[in-house]
Parts: sequence; C-alpha cells; structure tokens
Amino acid sequence: MQNIIKRTLVLGVAILWASGALMLVAAEKQNGKPKAYPLETCLVSDEKLGSMGKPYVFVHEGQEIKLCCKGCEKDFKKDPAKYMKKLEAAQKKKAK
Repeated sequence: MQNIIKRTLVLGVAILWASGALMLVAAEKQNGKPKAYPLETCLVSDEKLGSMGKPYVFVHEGQEIKLCCKGCEKDFKKDPAKYMKKLEAAQKKKAK
C-alpha cells in the first residue's frame, strides 16, 4: 500500500515538473520578437502598405505579417503556406 502512495507521489511530482517546463517554453516563445516584415506592400494584394489606411499587422509562426487591410487576412488564412512562400521569394529577391 505504501509503495502505491510513493509511486503516486513521485508520478505527481514528475507531472508537475514537466508541466512547469512546458509552460516555461511556451512563455519564451510568446516573449520572443517576431521577424520584421521586410516588404512595403501587402502580402496578399500587393497594394502599397498605407494606401488603404493603417496596415493590418499580425504574427504568423514567428513572422510579422502586414496586410493592406483586415479583409486580406481571410485570404491569407485560406492558404498561409502560399503567402509564406511568396514572402520568402520576395525576401530573396530583395536581398539580391
């Protein structure tokens, strides 16, 4: 009976320790600064940022994304991989 109690306590402590470690990792990810958006145009519509008012800004997988308006977010979210590839290609082109 005492062995069961000891095992339960050890397991409980291990679970608490692991959950604390996971929370620490999640907090570090949230506190990390996203990569700056390198373009002057909307990633979805190619409109010049600011041409339709203040750009809509959000972070996707650690990358800051700027769109000309909140309406473009719907298109971005339909196929984010497409737009992330477009961003990567634009960054490479800009670096040349």
